[in-house]
Amino acid sequence: MNLSRFDVVLGCLLIPAVVALPFVTHDDFYLNLATLIMIWGIFAVGFDFVFGSLGMVSFGHASFLGIGGYAVALGTQRLGLPFEAGMVLAMAAAAACAWLYSFFALRVSGIFFALVTLSLSQLLYILADSKLREWTGGADGLPGIARPDIFHIDFFDPVNFYWYAAAIFVLVMMVIAALRSSPFGRIVMAIQQNEIRTEHLGYNTHRIKQIAFLISGAVSGLAGALLGSLLLYVNPQMLHWGTSGDVIIMTLLGGAGTLWGPIAGVAIFEILKELLSGWTQYWYGILGVLFIFSTLYFPRGILGEIQARVERTRHPGEP
Repeated sequence: MNLSRFDVVLGCLLIPAVVALPFVTHDDFYLNLATLIMIWGIFAVGFDFVFGSLGMVSFGHASFLGIGGYAVALGTQRLGLPFEAGMVLAMAAAAACAWLYSFFALRVSGIFFALVTLSLSQLLYILADSKLREWTGGADGLPGIARPDIFHIDFFDPVNFYWYAAAIFVLVMMVIAALRSSPFGRIVMAIQQNEIRTEHLGYNTHRIKQIAFLISGAVSGLAGALLGSLLLYVNPQMLHWGTSGDVIIMTLLGGAGTLWGPIAGVAIFEILKELLSGWTQYWYGILGVLFIFSTLYFPRGILGEIQARVERTRHPGEP
């Protein structure tokens, strides 16, 4: 689908804010939190390319995030690859895993699709936690993940790593926006609205869904590589279905199927997590209650509902 004026205006406001933040504060906590939001935002928009655009609930996307983290760890530590090559390896490995998942998961739909992706994800989690301990470190994980090494810039400095993550975040959002407004993106949306009619128009919907799943996996793998580098550590929890559950909540909270909704959901989730976890150990339960209320009063997600109301104001005759 074509980008709305709302998407363009929001992008024009968000990108200058991303650029301005390091000039507003040099506090490591806020810079690391903003970096974390951008990385999880990359994961969320990658996930939403399947969830929001195709309407398929995947509980397997944690696999792609975790594979991205492990790929960059093993690529830089055992193969001696530079970090940028490790990121390419992470995207390729996650895309390959997504392609493999698609052969099983796309044979079914609805709740069965969700269950198949959940099963595959948990299988990979168990392998990483036990059978593949020699490679994954088991429950202990792998510490000492590399950071970029470009022009001898110190990317262990939170400001410099923030700029690095911000550049990739902006690039990913530009690519996703281009994909959503491209003919391919419109076919993907058509499949969500009426797959049978799209098939009758001559499109191979199974192949298109596979490609969309592959793109989603590659973007998620990129997020995993950046997340491992930010935390300087990867462990099997990145592969756990709970991680997939978190990104589903984030996407629904902000607005599935919208360009900026997943980013808004990530920001709300992570900021509330920081505020509530400093107040009580039961922060996840409180966050769950807030999520229930948001789904009742903002069924399209917070940003999705705002966008829908803005569009109704501009076009009062439309539903």
